[in-house]
Amino acid sequence: MGGGRRWPLKLVVKGTSSPVRLAVGIAVAGLAWNASPRPAVAADSSFSSSREKISSAVDGVIRSSRAIYTIAFVVVDYKYSLRSLPPGSSDYRMKVSEVHLRSAKRLLKLCEANKGFYVKAGQFVSSLRQVPKEYTSILSSLQDQAIPCHFKDIEDVIASNLGKDLSEIFLAFDEQPIAAASIAQVHHGLLKNNQEVAVKVQYPGLEQKMKIDITTMAILSKSVSRIFPDYRFDRIIEEFERAMALELDFIQEAKNSERAARYFRNNKIVRIPGVFWDLTTSQVLTMQFCSGHKVDDVEFMRDSNINPREVAKSLMDIFAQMIFVHGFVHGDPHPGNILVSREGRTGFSIVLLDHGIYRELDERFRSDYCELWKALILLDSKKIQLLGKKFGVGKYSKYFPVIFTGRTMESKSALGTQLSNEERRLLKQELRSLKMDDISAFMECLPSDFFPILRTDGLLRSILGKLGAPRHVRLLAYAKYALYGLETHENLDHGLTASSVLCAFRANISYFWLRILLEFLTLVSQIEDARRSLANKLKRILHKVVRFFYQSSFFLV
Repeated sequence: MGGGRRWPLKLVVKGTSSPVRLAVGIAVAGLAWNASPRPAVAADSSFSSSREKISSAVDGVIRSSRAIYTIAFVVVDYKYSLRSLPPGSSDYRMKVSEVHLRSAKRLLKLCEANKGFYVKAGQFVSSLRQVPKEYTSILSSLQDQAIPCHFKDIEDVIASNLGKDLSEIFLAFDEQPIAAASIAQVHHGLLKNNQEVAVKVQYPGLEQKMKIDITTMAILSKSVSRIFPDYRFDRIIEEFERAMALELDFIQEAKNSERAARYFRNNKIVRIPGVFWDLTTSQVLTMQFCSGHKVDDVEFMRDSNINPREVAKSLMDIFAQMIFVHGFVHGDPHPGNILVSREGRTGFSIVLLDHGIYRELDERFRSDYCELWKALILLDSKKIQLLGKKFGVGKYSKYFPVIFTGRTMESKSALGTQLSNEERRLLKQELRSLKMDDISAFMECLPSDFFPILRTDGLLRSILGKLGAPRHVRLLAYAKYALYGLETHENLDHGLTASSVLCAFRANISYFWLRILLEFLTLVSQIEDARRSLANKLKRILHKVVRFFYQSSFFLV
């Protein structure tokens, strides 16, 4: 998010006898975590603080109780709906899809009722490609839902953080937010020097709510794992908690945005709003105001004579560079955080917002991930298996081509094309043999750096689909920057040097030869497809001729 947008079953856990009692325990734990020794202040301030804590605890009990009841119903639904069906059977697959859909709708209602971090959790899950499609399709509706906070609360947060009233800082300040999300909202303002700014303000009391909500999610996750040992969500919960902790620190977000801006300083398409440090704290972030429309607003692009496919290509170049070259990845590239503006030498520019969630990739992982993509593009099965061992996934490395390129290890299809019917049939057959335990084991084996990449990749695929970009746009961008990443990763802060220019030249040569090889493989594949098509047509013609003569001879007799 940012400026410029126009825009009665009981789940019993050991030591507890009821969902409400468990919820009370969670709320008390959240309060205890938030407690720390503070010097005595005025009596009214102490009373106000105590009242806020009590109110927060009560709210925590309500939200936690609602979550416990919802998950209890979901668990019972899975347990009893599937109890008599053999796993892998057609009846089982049909029934499990129905339960997935019911459960996703229940979780959607929970997120909408509890708001805040539950909405963020729903958004987080909807962007994960490894969860069932019923969940991603239902929970994706949470992406644009947010109810603005009362302006008085926003005004209080700004005053307490900046130490001044709004009138002392701004010539004008819009009370109506230009964007609102689950943890903060953005207002348009005009500073005393007539500089337009976007002011991102965090909702009050979020830190304590996060502790209560994350505690609830962790306890429910462990409870579900006890009932369904094959389902393990600990890694996802840990990743979500880490992401939320980062997103609540606006100082870190400002540092992330400046670092990203340095990396893209020579890129004429990327725009990252500048930070006003004297008006920025951990709860208030003041940035340069940048106008634009959401990156999936195809109608705006057509009206502005901007080619959506060119936007898609530029977007993929930006994020491929982040992943493979910078090793510093924006972790939340949903359409609301990426704007397209008419400004720019190429007829448009891409504005990157909301830099709270970034992942700095381990250097060895970044290098191995570059090698993986090079192997994926060339379908080098031995290299993929070797890298699978490095990543710790062992036998599951054969699924890397399926996850990232939509091909199997044995695929003969050209890069960026759909699987043949036979390949699709064999893949479905193999996937049906997979148990949830296999999927959980695979996810647990993956290095932690894979999770933000999978999430980012899933969000980018969704945007490319809306822009009507062909599949090879993403694949070629990844191939290109994987090669760049193997050649050019040095001290990025030093900008262009003779060494970096030489490395970029070598990478371009490698990419050129790779493109030639890919085009050749595509041509061979097309010739093979044409040969098969011609053979099938000749068979059909021959069959018709034989049948004609057979029928003719029958009538003659």
